[in-house]
Amino acid sequence: MELVIKRFDELTNGELYDILKARSDVFVVEQNCPYPDMDGKDKAAYHLFLRDENGIAAYLRVLKAGASFPEPALGRIFTTRRGEGLGAEIVREGIRFAREKLGAEKLRIEAQVYARGFYEKLGFRQCSEPFIDDGIEHIEMILDII
Repeated sequence: MELVIKRFDELTNGELYDILKARSDVFVVEQNCPYPDMDGKDKAAYHLFLRDENGIAAYLRVLKAGASFPEPALGRIFTTRRGEGLGAEIVREGIRFAREKLGAEKLRIEAQVYARGFYEKLGFRQCSEPFIDDGIEHIEMILDII
């Protein structure tokens, strides 16, 4: 498994296509939730993904402070292969990258409520009341990086 970290303008056409297709497969098709995935933030993001000969296995993007929240943020977090620990692995890589590259002391995410326990195991804590985003219940969560 290879970890790839690239800014938007470093992605190849093939990598960008694979990322957008995988995000659409997970967030739009699998979750039956039509929403505008391309939100204008990808160009300012760092894109981290795990891939092998079968393609993208896990992905997230890292946004600098101010792009979505006052703190740096992780977003569009998913894995295409469940039960292999790849979700936790890509989140840990995102945390490491944000700390080392962005000097992040805190990270914020918007998590689907059903995934709260997953993120709590990684150190995040809920910091908002539940809210509906694109028809799915979400919460904001924050991680203090020590």
